[in-house]
Amino acid sequence: MTTIIGELGGLRAYTWVGTAYLLTSTIATPLFGKFSDLFGRRNFTQIAIGTFVVGSLLCAVANSMTLLVIGRGIQGIGGGGIMAMSVVVIADIISPRERGRYVGAFMSVYAVASVAGPLLGGFFVDQLNWRWIFLINIPLGIVASAMVHSSLRIPFVKRNTKVDVLGALLLVSFITSLVLLISWVSEEWGWSSSPTVAVGALSATLLAGFLWWEPRASDPILPLHLFKNRIVQMVIPMVALVGALITAVGAFMPLFLQAVSGVSPMNSGLLMVPMMAGITITSIWVGRRIATTGKYKIWPILGMICGIAGVVAMTFINDSPIAITAAVIGMVFVGFATGATMPTGTLVVQNSVDVRDLGIASSVTVLCRSLGQTIALAAFGAIFNAQVIGKIDDEYLRTPRTINNLPEPARSDAINVITDGVQAVFMWAVPLAVFAFICTLFIVELPLRQQTALKEQHDAAVL
Repeated sequence: MTTIIGELGGLRAYTWVGTAYLLTSTIATPLFGKFSDLFGRRNFTQIAIGTFVVGSLLCAVANSMTLLVIGRGIQGIGGGGIMAMSVVVIADIISPRERGRYVGAFMSVYAVASVAGPLLGGFFVDQLNWRWIFLINIPLGIVASAMVHSSLRIPFVKRNTKVDVLGALLLVSFITSLVLLISWVSEEWGWSSSPTVAVGALSATLLAGFLWWEPRASDPILPLHLFKNRIVQMVIPMVALVGALITAVGAFMPLFLQAVSGVSPMNSGLLMVPMMAGITITSIWVGRRIATTGKYKIWPILGMICGIAGVVAMTFINDSPIAITAAVIGMVFVGFATGATMPTGTLVVQNSVDVRDLGIASSVTVLCRSLGQTIALAAFGAIFNAQVIGKIDDEYLRTPRTINNLPEPARSDAINVITDGVQAVFMWAVPLAVFAFICTLFIVELPLRQQTALKEQHDAAVL
């Protein structure tokens, strides 16, 4: 972003580059899930890929920060759709009993990409041009679209239904106001400012209107009966809280390790390798065990025990080799927790809902994970800022690797300030991990269905 701003200017629009994508992707996730339930998976998978490619092209040719923000917003629509449709399509063509293998593989791809992405982006900026960050998506998107066109031939039974336009508008408006509130409150407004109170009241009003309308809609955009499902009631907060833990580790461990080691931003992605390795190993192994045994409840429980241990280990972080080693091991344990809970949570929700609600139920799980990460970033950011503001130059927070080059005692003083802030974040993360563990205890274990969703839809249509 510093390179992009240096070329395009527009420093005041800096935060919007991230906020635009976050906002539109969050909005798109439930809408793609629901509309694909109504109008078919293949069309909306193609729409998601196409939208992402168009957004990437706009970003690549942007000659101003405004156009870049618009492109990022369009990219977010496609990105949210791709996330939703990838989960839903697998649910259509693979039975719940076998789905663990595939969901685990998806999670491992996500983990590898989370490390590879920053490295590849850093390479493009250093060796080529920042526009290649977006240009690379175009050939990949074209290949993906061609594969969908040739191979994704899912039968679709058209239903006579009306689109819940009012419900969609209320849902989109609520998510928009909530994401903007969360994204701006700690950076621009403050938690007790008039804009915060006003947008918070607007969010509450829109949510109340949405909850009032949905039971009255003939085919609601988000059926509220899903939340009467006990499994959904437990899995939704679990995935949101695990998303919060990932955010805590992903945002603050690299900051601390960069300050201590002086590693460059390009290589900062490597700092996440321990957690991502834990996610990859666990998600694949747990998926295979679920497919073999048909049992799933034990894995989120064991995962969150690891998660609690990992977060507790990171509360003792400091710049001593022993503490850093313990914190890195803690990252691995949080990875174990993520790999055991996220794929399993998606699987058990899909297994517990009616096939007609499969798309929206799957995308709501993705949505709640995203909201958990968004809320956590604002909340943990506020906790961290409360510990460090006024005690360290803001420039060191933006470029923490420079702290390692300071002469003593300035280096130790700066690292101590950051240590206090990071420790405070992880101390607040511990009760979140405990609450997620409690949720896992109340997940009901149902027999995993042997038939695919397509087969169930076909049988229902015949009847």
